[in-house]
Amino acid sequence: MGGCFSKPKPVELKIEVVLPEKERAKEELSAGGKGSPRAYQGNGTARHFHAEERLPGPHPYPGAQDCVEAAVCHVKDLENGQMREVELGWGKVLLVKDNGEFHALGHKCPHYGAPLVKGVLSRGRVRCPWHGACFNISTGDLEDFPGLDSLHRFQVKIEKEKVYVRASKQALQLQRRTKMMAKCISPSAGHSSSTNVLIVGAGAAGLVCAETLRQEGFSDRIVLCTLDRHLPYDRPKLSKSLDLQPEQLALRPKEFFRAYGIEVLTEAQVVTVDVKNKKVVFKDGFKLEYSKLLLAPGSRLARDRNAVVVGAGFLGMEVASYLTEKAHSVSVVELEETPFKRFLGERVGRALMKMFENNRVKFYMQTEVSELRAHEGKLKEVMLKSNKIIRADVCVVGIGAVPATSFLRQSGICLDSRGYIPVNKMMQTNVPGVFAAGDAVTFPLAWRNNRKVNIPHWQMAHMQGRVAAQNMLAQEAEISTVPYLWTAMFGKSLRYTGYGEGFDDVIIQGDLEELKFVAFYTKGDEVIAVASMNYDPIVSKVAEVLASGRAIRKREVETGDMSWLTGKGS
Repeated sequence: MGGCFSKPKPVELKIEVVLPEKERAKEELSAGGKGSPRAYQGNGTARHFHAEERLPGPHPYPGAQDCVEAAVCHVKDLENGQMREVELGWGKVLLVKDNGEFHALGHKCPHYGAPLVKGVLSRGRVRCPWHGACFNISTGDLEDFPGLDSLHRFQVKIEKEKVYVRASKQALQLQRRTKMMAKCISPSAGHSSSTNVLIVGAGAAGLVCAETLRQEGFSDRIVLCTLDRHLPYDRPKLSKSLDLQPEQLALRPKEFFRAYGIEVLTEAQVVTVDVKNKKVVFKDGFKLEYSKLLLAPGSRLARDRNAVVVGAGFLGMEVASYLTEKAHSVSVVELEETPFKRFLGERVGRALMKMFENNRVKFYMQTEVSELRAHEGKLKEVMLKSNKIIRADVCVVGIGAVPATSFLRQSGICLDSRGYIPVNKMMQTNVPGVFAAGDAVTFPLAWRNNRKVNIPHWQMAHMQGRVAAQNMLAQEAEISTVPYLWTAMFGKSLRYTGYGEGFDDVIIQGDLEELKFVAFYTKGDEVIAVASMNYDPIVSKVAEVLASGRAIRKREVETGDMSWLTGKGS
């Protein structure tokens, strides 16, 4: 899942197919490393935890002057299963009543700042209404992704029928908590030719794997290598806001990698993996031995004033939506008769196509590009198979991606016919000690009868990275998350959960014309996926129902009666 911000010709971008919110709160973007050196080295000489940006232990508040306490409501103001935002003067808190107990947590999702009060409370956790991240209401811990940080948890006491919340002023303002992590105590860190854990690929899967190892107390050497020139960054933001700078996209600042001894080798291409001798060779000849290996290379996508976008899937349409604000004209060329057809079906695809046409996007459907014509080294025209000629200064190709696994061909690590790395539920490959995660893997989707699938979503890569780390530490974790993705076009968000491949019917509630709808994708008698626009938090609610192991039947959604959803995830 690499990516590149430099501008060689042609520009090569590896872009995640899930895309971010335009209209959502501008997340605090941490500053990344400008002109960063090739390796960020860890330090630290004794095994200890670093207490940065979070409150340790059972008495999390340093002193009365740093804390604020207030009565926020009467005990009878909240029913079981209810959530409310309450004001503490220095910031808001999410108050939750569940099974007769009150819990107080940070009120914003640390990922993009969604108000969690609009999310879904079920089975002891709250799920974000925008992108599906889940937080444990007792601890504030992040339990499903996207995002890296957890929520602060605040003290609650009941006195004379009133609910009091006590919180540190700093925590109220931060609205995110980085989990406690071990530091690296390996004497060889930074300079030897062997590492305990080597992670190939610095996308979501690679970064979450490294962070999970440290959160679990692992204090040996971790090396994360990437083809990119940059530290791990927020890939979904890239295709939505193509003009963001690398440091605005960084998921963690360079100080973070130093503090926790996660070494990042940038512009480091692995050319061979020798599983017999547990060694990888880089393009520049550098050799590194490992005892545990995670392969998370992702997939690669080539992308090259009048813009032509080839491919009307998620990526192509996201880029087209972004370009309408910048370009003189935007044209989309697609083989199918409607955009998103394979993924969202014809009716939803047509409604979205109309939204694009209303924003000056011209579609050339059921045709392909036959030739790109240049004049004096610059693109001038795109010729279609239908012999139509479109004026073009820019051509963006968004027609899918291929797994970046060619370096594994002779390694003995199994690849399937399409180049994906098959793994089991523990993210293990066919070679002991070698794990794989992210866009380049196929894995058994527990929720669809262990069908082997490839799901190139940002959320899924996070979860696979976590499961791989847990199994490097012999914790026997299995992947069981329900897929969740999102995209934003012209300020409108589309959310999607489940795995809809092979759907045979689409049941739509709401108004497609107004783009306020929910679409249920069914196969036989079962709902296998759901998509919505302007219908929050229904997708998060469905994700919770599916995650609880309950099947949703077609007849339940055909009636238009959504009362089965308003119960607390049976």
